[in-house]
Amino acid sequence: MTFIAPSGFEGVHVSNQLEAGDIGSIIALHGKLYYEEFGFGLGFEKYVARTFADFVCQFEPGKDAIWIAKKGQQVKGFIALVHRGAHLGQLRYFITSPDYRKTGLGRFLFNSFMNHVRINDYSEIYLWTTSNLKAAARLYLQEGFYITEERQSDTFGIPLLEQKYNWKNQAP
Repeated sequence: MTFIAPSGFEGVHVSNQLEAGDIGSIIALHGKLYYEEFGFGLGFEKYVARTFADFVCQFEPGKDAIWIAKKGQQVKGFIALVHRGAHLGQLRYFITSPDYRKTGLGRFLFNSFMNHVRINDYSEIYLWTTSNLKAAARLYLQEGFYITEERQSDTFGIPLLEQKYNWKNQAP
C-alpha cells in the first residue's frame, strides 16, 4: 500500500512495500549517517547489510511490516517491524534523513508503526539502540517504552552504551 504522508512533507510518499533499489538505499543511508554523525565504523554498515538482507529474505507479509518514506526515488525515512513470535515484535532500522528531521516525518513513521502494532494485537515490542540516539529515545519513552538492559560495546568501532527498550501492550 502506498499513501501520501500528511501535509508538511510535500512530495513524500510512504509505502509498505520495497521497490527496486530500496534495499541498497536503506543500508547506505544507515552506513553514511551513522558514520558522519556518530563515527560508527564499517562494522555497523556490515551489520545493517547482513541483518537487513536476512529480514527481507525472510519477510512474512502479515507478520513483518515496513514503512518507507521517499521523495522521488530517495529514501527519506524508514522503520520496520520484525515478528519474533506470535505476539512479539522487534522495531528495527528506524531512520530519518537529515533533511527531514524535525519535520515530524520520524514521528509519523513511528506512530504508523505503533498503530499497526496495536491493531494487530502485539503484546510486546522491543528494540536495541545506543544511548547517543536521543531524539528516537524521546519517542520511545513518550510511547511507554522503558529500558530493560544496558551493555557497553565497541562492536561498531567506537565505545557505545547499547540499550534495550521494551513496550508492553496495556490494552484490555
